Order: sequence, then structure tokens, then C-alpha cells
Amino acid sequence: MPEEPRFYKFLHGAELLRFHGTLAGLSGAALEKRIGEMLALVGLDEAGRDRPLSSYSKGMLQRIGLAQALLHDPDLVILDEPTAGVDPLGAREIRELIGRLKAAGKTVLFSTHLLTEAEALADRVAILHRGRKLLEGTTEALCALPEAATYTHFLNGIRKFRPYTLKENEERLLTRKDLTGINAFTKLFDELSASLKYRMEMDGEEKEFTGEELLSMLHHTSPDVRFRAFTTFLEKHAENGIVFGSVFNNMALDHGQEMELRGYTTPIQPTNIGNEIPDEAVEHLMAVTEANYGLAQEYFRLKASMLGMERIRNCDVYAPVAEVERKYAFDEARDMVVASYSAYDPEFGRIVGAFFDERRVDVMPRPGKSGGAFAMGVSPVAPPFLLLNYTGTLRDLATIAHEAGHGLHFVLAQKQSMLNYHAPLPLAETASVFGEMLLTRMLLDKESDPAVRKSLLCAKIEDIIATTFRQTVLTRFELRLHNERQNGLLSNDRVAEIWLEENARLFGDSVEMIPAYRWGWSYISHFIHARFYCYSYTFAELLVLALFQSYREKGESFKPGYRRLLESGGALSPANTARLAGIDITESGFWQKGYDFLGGLIGELKATL
Repeated sequence: MPEEPRFYKFLHGAELLRFHGTLAGLSGAALEKRIGEMLALVGLDEAGRDRPLSSYSKGMLQRIGLAQALLHDPDLVILDEPTAGVDPLGAREIRELIGRLKAAGKTVLFSTHLLTEAEALADRVAILHRGRKLLEGTTEALCALPEAATYTHFLNGIRKFRPYTLKENEERLLTRKDLTGINAFTKLFDELSASLKYRMEMDGEEKEFTGEELLSMLHHTSPDVRFRAFTTFLEKHAENGIVFGSVFNNMALDHGQEMELRGYTTPIQPTNIGNEIPDEAVEHLMAVTEANYGLAQEYFRLKASMLGMERIRNCDVYAPVAEVERKYAFDEARDMVVASYSAYDPEFGRIVGAFFDERRVDVMPRPGKSGGAFAMGVSPVAPPFLLLNYTGTLRDLATIAHEAGHGLHFVLAQKQSMLNYHAPLPLAETASVFGEMLLTRMLLDKESDPAVRKSLLCAKIEDIIATTFRQTVLTRFELRLHNERQNGLLSNDRVAEIWLEENARLFGDSVEMIPAYRWGWSYISHFIHARFYCYSYTFAELLVLALFQSYREKGESFKPGYRRLLESGGALSPANTARLAGIDITESGFWQKGYDFLGGLIGELKATL
């Protein structure tokens, strides 16, 4: 059967089969019986007898084509792209039909560009290129060939979820259910969050702010402004608590039910499988992090001393230690970021500079704009873009370096095919965090003023705390939320209890949480968009600290391996990708090295006090 069968459209299905059956030497009662069997086989009992082919959908034409090809009961059936252009339901029915032919002992030879289709149906696979057969064998044998090395990781990535993949009709039902289920709640969360407007008194008058502008005030020099800004932001979420609570409850319930249907044992398991990190390794990563919470508490006490406070509140964690916080004009910040990358590698600097020169950055906050910052790499042939919400703080300066690192990663990975373009999730933050380290090191090396150096060290220490300890808090909260939701609906009070308990483990008695912080869970979009993504930040931060320490020790000899790491995109597992730069993440005590580095920074900060 060809990819697009050509039939006389004025014929009914049965008439078409009768015509081709006659050409094949069939006749009489035997032919009529065979026509009935074929129409039943392809699910066209009624439409095959009372509707002309001109009224058939693409899927129905493919199925009547299959009936025509099978009419004379051949031992060999040849199909060209049998599901091309067919709707999901029709494609499923065609695949099920091929499966029945296989079970009946027929030999089916079919061509397809869908690797998942070949994986599901074929006993043997052949790869054709420009009319020539390059390879042939079982899927396992082909993956073992040297020529398949570039695609092995992708193919294995498809196969690793096979034990948890449902029957196709069940998958189709879940996909349709998601349109009015989790996808609808995700859209509700996004649209509600983007629509929120905040009013707060500032400089003697009440003004309207975006959420990003309020959160940026956590870096304000005034303790009162920090408290009021964070409280205003969180209380607005409290006003919409019914909606946020419903979104989180339904998201967790939906995820739990789907995990049960698929046979997963824990809510985090599919994320870990996708990341190619065993559950035990993730647990070890978080346990090592929690064992080092004392480092964060030590810093928070130092911060209180620097601010002249007995104990800081959680709205003071990012308070500037300088009397007057310096503001950075965007042009100045851009030039500093480009310079930091150029100092490491001139080509890196040119790649980062191109984002700004080619106007591929959305910089300033505005009403209705998505909060936060991110980089978007679409494909190996399309240029990536950056989104910022720049307000001029030192943290915003670091954010430019962070997102520029993502953009650099996307550009360098364009050597890969679309199948291997995106880095595995645990390494997605590698170039971004490394870029922040380059910026910090450049600023520290150029700065002689002890007060400014203190500010820079505090900013980097706080960033590491936020990217490791805080992300572990978020992951622990998320796990508890999902596990408890299995037992019934969670009130907003119970969600707040879980949230405050996990944060208290990090803060200890070194930080006081403000009353409105009980709503701190409600605005974190990772909980909605990318479940259990947060520990990837911890993984990446500790990995980058090891990479950066290696760079400082090895100098120029480090750079080729790091470039290979970025260029590899998603062609390798996280462990094998890290090995390109000489890092072994399975080494005993590896994760502790990152916290030892943090301890060194805290010691360096103490020396400035």
C-alpha cells in the first residue's frame, strides 16, 4: 500500500474491494465473504457499503487501502508510511491492525519516520539513506553499533519510559483529559499570576507595582520596604488563595493518579528516570545538602551582624550589606556580562554579545509580562532568545550572566541534531551558573574596596544558598505535598504548615519567617510547570562549583573539555557529559566538595569583617 492510495472516489468501499478482488482472481461468494471480512477487519463495516470514498477521512482511506492490500490474503504486506497524516485515533487503529497481522503470521514490511512506531511494532529495523540500506537488525543490535553512537542516548531515552507507557487508547484518553485537566489548571495559574496587580505606599504615595518589582525590593536597603514589599506580594496571593489552593490540589491529585496508572512507585520517579539519576542518588544529594544546613545558618547569623540586627527575617536574606545599594544601568550591566564571558573565551563573548546586538532579549518588566527570567532555545537552526525583568540590582546583573549562559549553551549545542539538542535536565543549569561564577570572579578580581568585595561575596554566597539549600527545601515540600494529597484534599492551612516546616529546617533559629510567608508556596511556578525540577538546580550548582574549581586549578587546559560538555547538548547521560570536562559525579564525597567550597567563601567573608 502506498503512502497516499489513489482510488476512484465515486466508488463505495465495498465496490473498490470488489473491483480489486476481481483483478486478483477472486469471484462469487468467496469474494463477497472476503470483502465482508476485510471491511470488518479495518472497522469500515457500515461506511464501506453506504458511503463513497470521496467522503472518507485520511484515516479511513488508509484503512480501506489496507483492506485492498490484504484482500487476496498475501503472506507479505508492504506498507509505505501507513499512519502519515492520520489523526491519533486512526493511527492507533492502523497500528493495532499491523499488530494483528503480525500475530496472524504475516510478514509486514513498512516504512516510517516515527521512531516510537518502529520501536513498538518492529522485530527488525533497517535504516535507509538516499535509497541505500545502511543498517539492519534488532533495535538492541542497531543501538550497539558504532555508527549509532550519536543517537543511542536518544533512542534509549525513548525506551526507558516503555515500562510505564499505557496502551495507545489509554494514552490518547489521558492526552484528551489533560486539555481540560492539568493543562487547564496550568493556564489558569499562569494567567492569574500574570494578571495580579499590587499597590503599596512608596516615597509618600501609593503606587502600582508588578510582582517582579516587589520581589526585587527584597534587595532594598530599607528593612521596612523589604518587609512591606514581600508582605504585599504574598497577601495578594492570599486574596486568591482559593484559586491557588485548588490549582495545587488538582495538580498533585492529577499527577498522583497518573503515576498510579503508569505503575510508578513515587511521585518523583518519572523525573528521576528522565534525568537518568536513580532515586537513591537524588535522595543522597538532598541528604548531603540537609546535613550542611548549618553553613546557611552560620551565614544568616553573619548577615544579621552585618545588618546590625539580632536576627534577620526571611525578607532580609537578600538585603544589601552596603549602606547604599548600587544600581547598574542596563547598558553597563550588559557590557560587564559580555566582558566576563570574553575574558574566559573571546568566542563566548561574541556569542553572548549577539543576543543584545541582534535584539534577541526582552529586558524590562511591564504589566502582564511573565515574571522571572528564562532562555528559550527552540532548535539547532533557530536562534535562541532571552527574557529578563531587569530592575538594576546586583542580582539582576547576575541574572543577565545566568540567562546568557543558557543562551550560550543553546548556541554551542546547535552542533547536535534536534534529537540531541537540549541538555539533560540536571545539566541544563551548568552554563548559566558557570557564567555567574565568571562574572563574580571578574568583579572580585577588579575590586579593591573591602565594602564592595563584601557585597560581592554576600551576593554569591546567597546565590549558592538559594540554588542549593532553598531548592532542596522546595523539593522536600513538593514531595510532602504530593504524598499527602494521595490521602485527601489539603486545606491551604495544611499546605502552609508543610511549607513552613520545611523552611524551618533550613532557617533553624537564625531566621524569623514573616507571617505572610505562609503563602510562599503559592507563587512558585516550577511546582506547576516542571514537577520536581528544583533539585536539578542543586545538582547543577554543586557540579559547577566543582567545574569552576577545576578551571582555577587547570587554567587553559580545562577549557576544551568544558566546551565539549556544552556542545554535547543531550547526546549523553549527565554522568557521561560531566566526564567530558573531567568530572566524576559518582565519586565518593563529590557533593560535599561543593559545600566545602561554600564554606571557603564564608571564611573569606569573615576575613573582611
